[in-house]
Amino acid sequence: MFPLIRNRRLRKNEVIRSLIRETIISPNDFLVPLFVVEGKGIKEEIASMPNYYRLSLDNLEKEAKELWKMGLRSVLLFVKVPDNLKDNKGKEVVNPKGLMQRAIKTVKNACPGMVVMTDVAFDPYSIYGHDGIVENGQILNDETTELLAEMSVSHAEAGADFVAPSDMMDGRIMTIREALEDEGFIDTGIMSYSAKYASAFYGPFRDALDSAPVDQDNIPKDKKTYQMDYSNRFEAIRETNMDIDEGADIVMVKPGLCYLDIVREIKNEVDVPVAVYQVSGEYAMVKAAAEKGWVDHDAVVMEQLTAIKRAGASVIASYFAKDVVRILG
Repeated sequence: MFPLIRNRRLRKNEVIRSLIRETIISPNDFLVPLFVVEGKGIKEEIASMPNYYRLSLDNLEKEAKELWKMGLRSVLLFVKVPDNLKDNKGKEVVNPKGLMQRAIKTVKNACPGMVVMTDVAFDPYSIYGHDGIVENGQILNDETTELLAEMSVSHAEAGADFVAPSDMMDGRIMTIREALEDEGFIDTGIMSYSAKYASAFYGPFRDALDSAPVDQDNIPKDKKTYQMDYSNRFEAIRETNMDIDEGADIVMVKPGLCYLDIVREIKNEVDVPVAVYQVSGEYAMVKAAAEKGWVDHDAVVMEQLTAIKRAGASVIASYFAKDVVRILG
C-alpha cells in the first residue's frame, strides 16, 4: 500500500514506460483493405475517405508491392462492380475472369507471399445493394449461402488464401467450408464476419463500392434483417460460436471502437484468432477532425488502434495501416 507502493515509479520516463508496455502495435497486426475497379491507370480518391483510393489492376499491383516493402503483408480485397454486370442472381460472382478473380491473381503475381483475403458478399454484385438474393421483398437465406459457397470456391481457384464472408446469412460458414473441402481447397481459410452489426459507420465504404441498399418499394432499405442489432451483446457470442463450429478459422467483430466490449467478450470465450474491422466511418471521422485541427491525427490513430488490440484483436483491418507504418517510423 501507499507509500510503499507508488505506481508512478513505472511511469517515470519513456524508457520505463516502453519497457513494461502491455500492448505493442506493429505492421504485423494489420490487414489492409483495398478497393479495386475496372480500367487502367485509375487511382481515384474516395471523397468520403480522404487519402484512400479505388485502384485499377495496374495500380493494385503497384500498391501491393509498396505494402510489401512497408512490412504490410496481408490484404483484404473488395471490388466495385460495373452496373451492367449487376443482377439479382449472382451470375458475375463466379466468373473466372471477373474483377475479383483477376485482382487476386494480380496481387499474387506481384507478391507471391502476400496473404490475400477476399470479400465474400453479394451486395457489390446486386442491383438492390443487398447481401443476398431478393425475392418478394425478402432476403433469401439458403439460396444466398449456396451462391456464397460458389463464390468462395471461385476465389480459392484464383489463389485466395482466405475467404471472408461478410454477409451474415445463417449457416453460410458450413456451406462454404463443405464446398471448399469438396473441391480440394482444404487449406483455404475462412475469416468470418461473425459479429457484424447493422451500423451507421459504413457509409463511406458504401460510397466506395456503390453498394448501398436501393430505395425502392418492397425492398428493405437497410440490412437489419441479417446484420446484428447494435443493442445486443450476448447474441454476438452465440453467432461467433456457431461460426467456429461450422469451420471458421478467424472470427471478426465489425465495427471496431464502439464494440470493444464485444471484442473482449468474444476473446474471452473463443480459442481462435479474433479480427476487428476499424471501418470507413471511423476512418473518415478521424480524418475530418484532423483536417479541422480539432485532434492530433497521429496520436488519435495510435490510441484507437492500441485500444482495439488491447481489447483482444489479433488482426486489425484498418485504412490507417500505412499511416501506422509512417508513425512508427
